[in-house]
Amino acid sequence: MASQSTFDIPLDSLPPSYAATKSKADFDPIRRVETGTPEPQDTFSQEPARHEFSQLPPVDGGKDAWLFLAACLVVEALVWGFPYSFGVFQDYYSTHPPFSSSSNLAVIGTCAMGIMYIDAPLIMSFFRRFPRFARWAPIVGLLVMCFALAMSSFSTTVTHLIVTQGVLYGVGGSIAYSPCILYLDEWFVKKKGLAYGIMWSGTGLAGVVLPPLLEHLLSKYGYQTTLRIWAVAVFVLTAPLAWFLKPRVSVGGKSAASQAIISNSPTSGTTTPTSSNDNNNNNNNNNNTHVHDATPTPYTPSFSFALTRSFLFYQLFNIIEALGFFLPGIYLPSYARSVLQAQGFLTSLTLLLLNVASVFGCVAMGWFIDRLDVTTCIMLSTAGTVLGTFFLWGFGTNLAVLYVFCVVYGFFAGSFTSAWPGIMKEVAKLGHGGSAETGNEHGHKPVDQSMVFAFLAMGRGVGNVVSGPLSEVLVKELPWQGRALAGYGSGYGGLIAFTGVTALVGGGSFLWKRLGWL
Repeated sequence: MASQSTFDIPLDSLPPSYAATKSKADFDPIRRVETGTPEPQDTFSQEPARHEFSQLPPVDGGKDAWLFLAACLVVEALVWGFPYSFGVFQDYYSTHPPFSSSSNLAVIGTCAMGIMYIDAPLIMSFFRRFPRFARWAPIVGLLVMCFALAMSSFSTTVTHLIVTQGVLYGVGGSIAYSPCILYLDEWFVKKKGLAYGIMWSGTGLAGVVLPPLLEHLLSKYGYQTTLRIWAVAVFVLTAPLAWFLKPRVSVGGKSAASQAIISNSPTSGTTTPTSSNDNNNNNNNNNNTHVHDATPTPYTPSFSFALTRSFLFYQLFNIIEALGFFLPGIYLPSYARSVLQAQGFLTSLTLLLLNVASVFGCVAMGWFIDRLDVTTCIMLSTAGTVLGTFFLWGFGTNLAVLYVFCVVYGFFAGSFTSAWPGIMKEVAKLGHGGSAETGNEHGHKPVDQSMVFAFLAMGRGVGNVVSGPLSEVLVKELPWQGRALAGYGSGYGGLIAFTGVTALVGGGSFLWKRLGWL
């Protein structure tokens, strides 16, 4: 077995645009260090790349990696926390002029989130093709978001809110957020699932603060001043973080580290240097690690994985789960107010509990996904969500039970997307006809896991956008009211049942894999 070294270089830390080539001369600094071999005489072109490459910051830890993750956490909270707390705005809009008599209020929130999900493949493929622009994405996206919030404060119709607080905010948010996904794979490899879980918990952290804060601002200043205050706050809090949202490997040749190229199996998580005893075997397998100079060029990611059977099944279940996932976050404040007669803070407490529970759920799922099979993790999320929805929400008759449901739903349903790193890894292995054991051994272009995320996000966005108008139908004319027990007879029964059923079907990948269909 190859010995470990401080020169371990994770392949996932490099964009797939770096080509794999072989060198007849042994310029590998890793092997020279381990075997004591002196440097070759002709090292003029190799030395800068070798020296700078050894100076790359470490992955899975170290100051730079954790600062990057901390910045991602805050950006996640500010970008996604606002639309996820839209239930507070919807409750306000539905009870105050000039929107109180309007319909389609739910479309505003689902539009903002849906667009940030749906345009992910377009945004990320653009930044893969033009990587220099990705460094400017946080600032550009931030300006668009703040402009959208400022313009929405002048809205007088629901259509205006949909265009500004919905569509325009979603476009800006997706641009600002995209570097978090593009660069995270470079900074974290073995702890990738945990890193994603920590980052995505930012939405829940924002949900702890934003609902009561927005509730207070709306009740005291109204929606116009509240939106302007939030636009300024988002800019002030987010702009300084753009410095930390940077790639681990510089692009464009500004540092020689960007010229370091690693060749190895495209599905490997890390590159392990070979010992002298293993060198011959590795040479026979054409699997040596080489570091040599070249200029990285932008590339157009391959989307062929999106048509593979494994990804299509994961995507189908992902969309179905998303159809019902967002509904409690939109309607719980209204449900608490209209059905259980809660007022003021007690209504926004539903979202607070849901979001704070999702913080722990995301981190826990991130820890599990680094250790367990992805379908097992999805099953855990599904089981808790289904039981909580059908029994706690469906049969609950008071605020105490509803609050327990918020905690259960936030923990289990909120952790569903933290299983995505497992799907990304699985699709990358199986994407071109390989297996989980052998990986992609067919010479095809490696699967970019960031693009797998982008397509999963797009599928979730489809479910999100559809769920907005669909939810209006589910609560229109209060179906089952007075004809069923507890929550099912509250007028929200159709919504509760739909949420539970979509969660159940969304966990179908666990069964599909056991049947050998996945």
